[in-house]
Amino acid sequence: MRSLRFAHNHSSSNYERLVYEGWILYDSGYREEAIAKAEESISLQRSFEAFFLKAYALADTYLDPESASYVIQLLEEALRCPSDGLRKGQALNNLGSIFVDCGKLDFAADCYMSALKIKHTRAHQGLARVYHLKNDKKTAYDEMTKLIEKAQNKASAYEKRSEYCDRELANNDLSMATQLDPLRTYPYRYRAAVLMDDQRESEAVEELTKAIAFKPDLQMLNLRAAFHESMGDLSSALRDCEAALCLDPDHKDTLNLYNCARTRAVTK
Repeated sequence: MRSLRFAHNHSSSNYERLVYEGWILYDSGYREEAIAKAEESISLQRSFEAFFLKAYALADTYLDPESASYVIQLLEEALRCPSDGLRKGQALNNLGSIFVDCGKLDFAADCYMSALKIKHTRAHQGLARVYHLKNDKKTAYDEMTKLIEKAQNKASAYEKRSEYCDRELANNDLSMATQLDPLRTYPYRYRAAVLMDDQRESEAVEELTKAIAFKPDLQMLNLRAAFHESMGDLSSALRDCEAALCLDPDHKDTLNLYNCARTRAVTK
């Protein structure tokens, strides 16, 4: 769920001020205190903003079925309150996401379609996910095409659409995503995996190296280490593992890979 900020001004009433303070607390890492502010605001006046804040704060951790049901109730209460299309579109989008997580795909689709009726374009992505989960990749792809036509951040939409098509079309979408935003790492990882599957190991490593040059994150280093290890380049694998472990000394997959590569290097 994405945060929906509530504009605050000095003439705001007490219940609005509490919501504003709640968002500040939430952004500062004080989740329980933010929920308390939302509840205090609701006690003064039932408002969209207060219900949305409480739902958002509750949904930022793992939701068991009971918790998910409660967050759904809060978002439905928010939607019963007066608000503008932007806020209601966000709430419908978030509600759809929770329904998807609960496996209630038809309810989710209804939410996304309602959001689209009030021109919340991001709901195309949620609806595409529903179609994909219903094993209808063609309609999911078409839904993402609609988003690409409307979206300002088209790189993200191209990247997401690549999940709903065959390899050739996916490569085309990811090439476009890289062209629009060269700093997105997923297209590099995908291309590297495809190259590795095609036994073009050196090109796969080169693709990862391009991304690591601007974002040396744990997953990228771990993946390149695994590629090096499978190619028998144990010194490079160990070097990448050591770099990854500098970022997270307890990362289990990297530790296992490091120990495996080190054992192979010793016995080689």
